[in-house]
Amino acid sequence: MSFPKVMGIIGRSGSGKTTLIARLIPALCARGYRVSTLKHAHHGFDIDRPGKDSFIHRSAGAFEVMLISNQRWVLMHEQDAEQKFDLRELIGRLAPVDFVLVEGFHALVPQSIEVYRPAIGKDALFPSQPGIIAVASEDPMIFPGSIRSLSLQDIDAIAEMVINEARAL
Repeated sequence: MSFPKVMGIIGRSGSGKTTLIARLIPALCARGYRVSTLKHAHHGFDIDRPGKDSFIHRSAGAFEVMLISNQRWVLMHEQDAEQKFDLRELIGRLAPVDFVLVEGFHALVPQSIEVYRPAIGKDALFPSQPGIIAVASEDPMIFPGSIRSLSLQDIDAIAEMVINEARAL
């Protein structure tokens, strides 16, 4: 099995990471690629609901619970709160695809595109975080000469960067 190419999409909260990913997926799929995503949630989350059978299974101590319908399936895996993430292992659980777009996991993805919006009022991440290979912003001239800059409006250029620069872990 060949390992998919991975590109991180990082940025401050509210910068538009999810919006960019939602535009990148169809751009890559239109070029014939299969794409999966992996999103880091900083806060606990639960896709299950109290009273449902799957919730009862988990509450009873099941380590993993798989929900299956005719349209999709999901695997819920319980882990210790202190467990560290192994990005390669997580990606290895995905079905084979060409690209995995990773939202978050700043320190674990070797190459990322930063989504930067000055209106958020926070500094860019690229000066202090290795692995950021480009910045996508509303103004592609915001950091002249500092780093490769892309316009958030030019989804084709961003997709080409993902195709050319993403690497397997």
